[in-house]
Amino acid sequence: MSASMIALLMLTSLIVLIILGYPIALVLGGVGALFGLIFVGPAYTGIFVLKTFGTFMDYILVAVPLFICMGIIIEKSGLASKLFDAMYLILGRLNGGMALATMVTCTIFAAATGVIGASVVTMGLLALPTMMKYKYDKALATGTICAGGTLGILIPPSVLILIYGPMAGLSVGKLFMGAFIPGLTLSAMYILYIVIRCKINPELGPGMRAEDEVKIGTWKKIKLFCTSVLPVGILILSVLGSIFFGLAAATEAAAIGCAGALILAVAYKSLNRENIKSIIHQTVKVCSMVYLVIVGASVYTGVFLRLGCSEVVKNMVVGLPLPSWGIIFCMFLIVFLLGMFIDWIGIIMIVVPLFTPIAATLGYNEIWFAMMIMIVMQTSFLTPPFAYSIFYLKGIAPPEITTWDIYKGVVPFIIIQIIGVILFAAFPQFILWLPSLMVR
Repeated sequence: MSASMIALLMLTSLIVLIILGYPIALVLGGVGALFGLIFVGPAYTGIFVLKTFGTFMDYILVAVPLFICMGIIIEKSGLASKLFDAMYLILGRLNGGMALATMVTCTIFAAATGVIGASVVTMGLLALPTMMKYKYDKALATGTICAGGTLGILIPPSVLILIYGPMAGLSVGKLFMGAFIPGLTLSAMYILYIVIRCKINPELGPGMRAEDEVKIGTWKKIKLFCTSVLPVGILILSVLGSIFFGLAAATEAAAIGCAGALILAVAYKSLNRENIKSIIHQTVKVCSMVYLVIVGASVYTGVFLRLGCSEVVKNMVVGLPLPSWGIIFCMFLIVFLLGMFIDWIGIIMIVVPLFTPIAATLGYNEIWFAMMIMIVMQTSFLTPPFAYSIFYLKGIAPPEITTWDIYKGVVPFIIIQIIGVILFAAFPQFILWLPSLMVR
């Protein structure tokens, strides 16, 4: 059987089985094992052993459990609630102040957790009932939470970046720096939209009543800022700063972040026995899932490369009768469509080994291309009908919030996201400037 036919069968089997709902790790490992045994023979076992051993010997992947643990500690310490309360008291007087507080909290919390689910669910439980209480527009409230939550896969330290880096053979530190400005830019664009929309129609997001603001007082606002926003801001900047100035690699920075989160939890007196058990259990559970997927993907890509399938895909894509930007657009479109059906970890395991060499062949900067893939993926997680952030929010939303309310709410943010994609594609320095300034 030709390499082109094998590549078609392997990719089709993989995508169909994942869409049918089978676990990604088992599909990756199972399809790789089946094709390995059929077309490679007994030598396949050597590929399996070497790929598994290489995965667990990768030093950068030690950062995965550390950053996951950091995010879970911050989540369990109740810091998200403190952040939201502080930002609402600071911004509440403005029209749409609660939505603005939600977006700012999502941005900070995204940097602390590094995943979509935690941000959307936590902010949905905290902010949505409060916004409904104060008669906020349902679409604006739900769209804000969904859009803010998706920043979790982009703003560093992101778990997605930690896995993407080794898969593509890129510096995780440079990817972190490359994601920083795009993540904050998208957050700022979301905030600007909320401000303008609520300025035009204040009824969409009523501000805090003047008498309520007087009762709070300036001193309480300062105290809340210093005890909630400032500590987590210092923690995140210490992690990213240690990477930027060359003081620590991503793994060591993850250890700094984890230790800092632990200190914060102790300071907030939220580190009891039940929380410790829950933190350990969730960290082990999430890390086991991630590592199982990585091992399965290593087996799959090992067989795929061994059978020459990657060259077939590369030659086919590069040979398309399109300019280089048209080929890049086609790859982005594939990622966007996959994001509607497949979780982020499955997407990067499928597309990164295939698309990264193609982008390099076409002469595109690999850091820029990697960040564009992540930004496009973030857009797909926000886009109906199969958007992960929508399903996360609907699962914990009050009964009066319908799926249609959420669909209407995310549409303006999707438009903003698309504008962001065009902006970062047209001006690569948004992504490449900070990595170019790194000490190492």
